[in-house]
Amino acid sequence: MRGVGIVTKPAQDLAMSQRVLLEICIDSVESALAAEKGGADRVELCTALFEGGLTPSAGLLDVVRERVRVGIAAMIRPRGGDFCYSDDEFAVMERDVVQAKKSGADVIVLGLLNPDGTVDRPRTAKLIDLARPLPVTFHRAFDMARDPFEALDAVLELGAERLLTSGMEKSAVEGMDLIADLVRRAGDRLVVMPGGGVTERNIKKILAQTGAREIHGSASGSRDSRMAFRNTRVFMGGQMGPPEFLIKQADMGRVRTFRSLAD
Repeated sequence: MRGVGIVTKPAQDLAMSQRVLLEICIDSVESALAAEKGGADRVELCTALFEGGLTPSAGLLDVVRERVRVGIAAMIRPRGGDFCYSDDEFAVMERDVVQAKKSGADVIVLGLLNPDGTVDRPRTAKLIDLARPLPVTFHRAFDMARDPFEALDAVLELGAERLLTSGMEKSAVEGMDLIADLVRRAGDRLVVMPGGGVTERNIKKILAQTGAREIHGSASGSRDSRMAFRNTRVFMGGQMGPPEFLIKQADMGRVRTFRSLAD
């Protein structure tokens, strides 16, 4: 089953759409369901959101695809940290792209850089070829590039349909000026989608000041763990990590608010 048809339209059709497309970043089936019920048009499916999002398992993608009808953008990122990958890591990414297509992804999300901060064109091109006929989003690896316009030109030449960016700042609000410039420069050749720190308080401002027609946020909340017995002496992650018994997930009410504010 594929998601809604809007996710596979050409970039220029999306840019001309009157309705802002809302993408919610998620890492669970529960969050996928909440995003859909709240009015999201598409979800970006990852794991390890604490690390900025990593490749979802085939099982997670399969079950989310079975449960929701909205579009699914599958993250292809083999580890946290930088976006300069070894040959072995790139081999993993190749296989993950193929698997994501088999599992019903509607969009492939990726980003690769060279050590000097330029876009890794040869390997990005290879992954885009593997992703076809699905559209591709170049993710916030862009925000770690050495020059925004050099990187934009590379993404355009490589043929990606979408660019996710915070405008090379901590949040899309701080990067609004650059995002607006990227939107103007890209025109109808590429959808520039603001993301990073999007909230109910700033979503309208970001859309108004950048001219973007798609926006990306997590709209997250949290729920308490279902565990009755809790051993608080042990922690399963690193020392700097999320609480063991507090589960973060998309909040349907927040997604619904995002939807109403974006329209």
